Amino acid sequence: MRAALVIGICFSFFSVLSQSKTDSLLNQLSRTIEDKDSYIHQKLDRIEQYKRAVKGSENQKFYAQLKVYDEYKTFIYDSAFTYALKLQKSAYRSHDQLKIAYSKMKLGFVLLSSGMYKESLDSLLTIKANVLPDTMKTEFYSLIARAYYDLIDFNDHTYYSSLYNKLGNAYMDSAIVSCEHNPRQSLTLRALRNLKTNNLMDAITDFEELMKNYKLSDPQLAIAASTLSFVYSKSGQPDHAIDLLCIAAIADIRSCTKETVAILNLAEILYKKGDIKRAYTYIKEAMDAANYYGARHRKIQVAAIFPIIEGAELNNVDAQRKIFILYSAIVTVLSVLLIVFAFIVFKQFRKLQAAKKTISETNDNLIEINHKLREADKIKEEYIGYYFNINTEYLGKIENFKKAIDLKLMTKKIDDIKYIVNNINLKKEREELYFSFDKVFLKLFPDFVTIFNSYFNEEDRIILKDDQLLTTELRIFALIRMGINDSEKIAKILDYSINTIYSYKARIKSKSIVPNEEFEQKIMEIQTV
Repeated sequence: MRAALVIGICFSFFSVLSQSKTDSLLNQLSRTIEDKDSYIHQKLDRIEQYKRAVKGSENQKFYAQLKVYDEYKTFIYDSAFTYALKLQKSAYRSHDQLKIAYSKMKLGFVLLSSGMYKESLDSLLTIKANVLPDTMKTEFYSLIARAYYDLIDFNDHTYYSSLYNKLGNAYMDSAIVSCEHNPRQSLTLRALRNLKTNNLMDAITDFEELMKNYKLSDPQLAIAASTLSFVYSKSGQPDHAIDLLCIAAIADIRSCTKETVAILNLAEILYKKGDIKRAYTYIKEAMDAANYYGARHRKIQVAAIFPIIEGAELNNVDAQRKIFILYSAIVTVLSVLLIVFAFIVFKQFRKLQAAKKTISETNDNLIEINHKLREADKIKEEYIGYYFNINTEYLGKIENFKKAIDLKLMTKKIDDIKYIVNNINLKKEREELYFSFDKVFLKLFPDFVTIFNSYFNEEDRIILKDDQLLTTELRIFALIRMGINDSEKIAKILDYSINTIYSYKARIKSKSIVPNEEFEQKIMEIQTV
């Protein structure tokens, strides 16, 4: 059981690695498709360069035209066909039998690539193989073999397929024999022969050896990878087939090979696996390539699968559109609800802020009231004591005065009563009253004079004498601070006329740096200790 678990874990691990590799190749293919225009521009620049070189002797023209043909042969069919004919004309003018045979092979290749199998064989079968060198024989035999193999796929007829397969295998054997001096080409042809004879494992071995041990050009790599993918697909390994088709399609785009089936086959496999989006992207690329090259049979091939994938993509897009509409409706409803909730929260927040402000103001008012109550209590406490002390003193004085008067009345000393009455010093009594008031007030408001003077410029501040507690001006505003705002009451307490009180207040306010209307409020803000 433990061994089974280990095998399961290993299988999962390699599956993840394989999927990661496939995704990486698919992403690389998508980036290569985005860059395809740059590869096309490079190829067109080369073609223009080779076209400008088509001059000089007939021999030089032939090889210059051959370079243009090689660029066009898997790129644009009409142009490749045109230059294949030019090669034939140039070869016939030179009366060189090898050039004539070579130009016929080039025409046969482009006809074969365009799906014109009969015309291709008509051109190829006019060539006499015995006059060809081995290098040309290999190309000649492999072209005819490919023509018969392609006819099998095109006709799909049991009788003729068997005949074409035998002919194709025979020509392929001849091709393999003729290229024994070229290991890479020999291995390529042998791998193809194994594929056509259904020796799939041998074909896989050959193609993998070819891709691993030989440095292949992009067109060679594309053919090898695409063919090997077909073998893996036939052997029931679509994931390997996808990786190889990605490699083949990338190589095709880099080499500007438009006559290709790699990206078409990749789109079909991805469609079957359910990757509709990528399948649609690649089938469109396959259609563009087929239209660009201009081969009718390739257009028919792409057109057979294109509507199916396009239909699936349209259904996918429609489903996504419906989901998007549903999500949009949900988001809209949620947005409306969010706005409603936000409005409710905002209103509640405003109410909460207003309540907090009211509570804060109430708390401030309560603090102020409590402070005033504590201040009033302290003032009451001090002044009740002051009141009883003063009254006690005056009661004592009245009692002594009454006793003195009674004594004089009992002794019939009427004239002495007048002396006693005249001996009462009201001015001194009033000064003692003011001194007591000043003393008690400054005990409650020790910073009163300092704060009061801060409301004036230096030269206008009140300077107290050594034995002086408050001046008349200070005493007036001290009474105001005690809550006595009535000027008439202040006048009676201080034994002044009401006009005098007004004059004092006006003179003080006029000198202050505080606005007149705010001066008494500033006095009320002076705190007790």
